[in-house]
Amino acid sequence: MNAPVLATPVLATPVFATLGCRLNAYETEAMKELAAAAGVSGAVVVNTCAVTAEAVRKAKQEIRRLSREHPGAQIIVTGCAAQTEPETFAAMPEVSRVVGNHEKMQASTWAGLAVPDLIGTTERVQVDDIMSVRETAGHLIDGFGRHRAYVQVQNGCDHRCTFCIIPYGRGNSRSGPAGVVVEQIRRLVDRGFNEVVLTGVDLTSWGADLPATPRLGDLVMRILRLVPDLARLRISSIDSIEVDPALMEAIGGEARLMPHLHLSLQAGDDLILKRMKRRHLRDDAIRFCEEARRLRPDMVFGADVIAGFPTETEAMFQQSLKLVEECGLTFLHVFPFSPRKGTPAARMPQVRGPEIKERAARLRAAGDAALGRHLLAQVGRLHRVLMEGPRMGRTEGFAEVDFGADQPEGQIVKAVILGHGDGRLLA
Repeated sequence: MNAPVLATPVLATPVFATLGCRLNAYETEAMKELAAAAGVSGAVVVNTCAVTAEAVRKAKQEIRRLSREHPGAQIIVTGCAAQTEPETFAAMPEVSRVVGNHEKMQASTWAGLAVPDLIGTTERVQVDDIMSVRETAGHLIDGFGRHRAYVQVQNGCDHRCTFCIIPYGRGNSRSGPAGVVVEQIRRLVDRGFNEVVLTGVDLTSWGADLPATPRLGDLVMRILRLVPDLARLRISSIDSIEVDPALMEAIGGEARLMPHLHLSLQAGDDLILKRMKRRHLRDDAIRFCEEARRLRPDMVFGADVIAGFPTETEAMFQQSLKLVEECGLTFLHVFPFSPRKGTPAARMPQVRGPEIKERAARLRAAGDAALGRHLLAQVGRLHRVLMEGPRMGRTEGFAEVDFGADQPEGQIVKAVILGHGDGRLLA
């Protein structure tokens, strides 16, 4: 007798996979709500990243894995890689639909995806010109997170750094209105959140497209003034050359603004910075860090740095390596240069792969040493820690803290640091 053929169970709710940045994770949460409202089932949604060629490779790898794990499910690919390379994903036999970054936030898109039989009868690739998007959709100011809330206040980028594909995936800069942002943060505080993080693609460009062109510092000061019950406000990655006077004032005078800034530095050599089409020079970065630390002595810096940008010599690389100490960087995000098709940097003379890998390793080692020095300096000090789990939390400077006993999740607890290990503080 032949064994019965078992039908593949239909996914009652979509499976979501997120690759890349915090913004993608944020938008995945928004998509979950849209998919649930539309009644989507039997689907796997992959929210891709395009920041490097390796990110695109990982996206394809993840799609194939999920297709094997969920046979019969429609595979919907979206995100920045889907926006910049729709044909790449449309050519994959596993993929049912390719959806652009603007389209993924439209209720009408998900209403169509709720009817799997329409696959093949409607447009398989739904990717329009992201540069034509001007409005700020409601999802941009919705919050998510378990113990700290992330609020997206800005999307897109008006700059054209020679290595970066992201503007072509995200479009031009759009800002969420300050009043709507404040109301959202009030609701989050009412729900019990003690910390809110402002996030965006080019956060320091917030407000340039709004009436009266307010600046990010104006938004920060308005939030702190109008939401007095918010215990901690944090801002994510910024471009230091665009920091406005009001933000510097907040850094120096507002204790509820957390003393941790992640800087988009990218390199420490002036010629490389010019070839990247960055808007700052080496001395600008050093000067900003010195001034921010003068205003806030406990300020902690993270930074993005690229190793092996085209034409980078060993002497130029040394300038980036020395920046770790000269800027007092603590949390380093190191990116080995990866040429992105369609960007000017992809057409420049390239550094050899082994050299890029070796330089990235040296940068990471310098970052690890800097983090170790910072953690050692915290031993014996009292910190206020936001608990992200029963035994793990983060200081105001964003250092991770492990506890020996359970603490109340989502609450801010005082703790004396007893030691450190494996990149964490111990309390």
